[in-house]
Amino acid sequence: MNASLSPLKNQEIIGVIVTFLQEIGLEVWLESHEGDSFFSGIRIKSGGLSIDPSQVVNPGDILHEAGHLATLPYSQRCKLDGELPDIDLHRGAELMSLAWSYAACLKLKLPPQVVFHADGYKGGSEHLIHTFEAGKYIGLPMLQYQQMAYDKKNAAVLNIEPFPHMQNWLCIKGEPSSL
Repeated sequence: MNASLSPLKNQEIIGVIVTFLQEIGLEVWLESHEGDSFFSGIRIKSGGLSIDPSQVVNPGDILHEAGHLATLPYSQRCKLDGELPDIDLHRGAELMSLAWSYAACLKLKLPPQVVFHADGYKGGSEHLIHTFEAGKYIGLPMLQYQQMAYDKKNAAVLNIEPFPHMQNWLCIKGEPSSL
């Protein structure tokens, strides 16, 4: 259990996250799970997320997995079911998921410790928090390539807000050649 959050607080955070994901257009199913999954209580299902709130240990893991889905074009995302395949597309998307989930935490007014919790990131959660809070946005170049968010220089040219503000929560860019 995430030592900093009570089970009641976890359920409140899960509710906030699920509402947000539905509002941006990701499919979310709240249902019971049997068996193991990569993150307890969270599974990829038909391009969306199946969540068993009673099994979720760290609510921020929902945002992290949603970040993987949100940064893919729909035609790729809708094919995903189960775990992410171990291919270059998804390994590289890890950095985008970090940036996306950080921006989502800020949008939802949740502390970054929700997504970068002590139980994850191979002991590097505090480093990630300090890096993002210092304005060193890991994954931003790829979010920018996907037309989802922009650094200060490009945002100024486009006359829009820079990251951590997101222009698009879901990838709108064209298709990669193959999954």
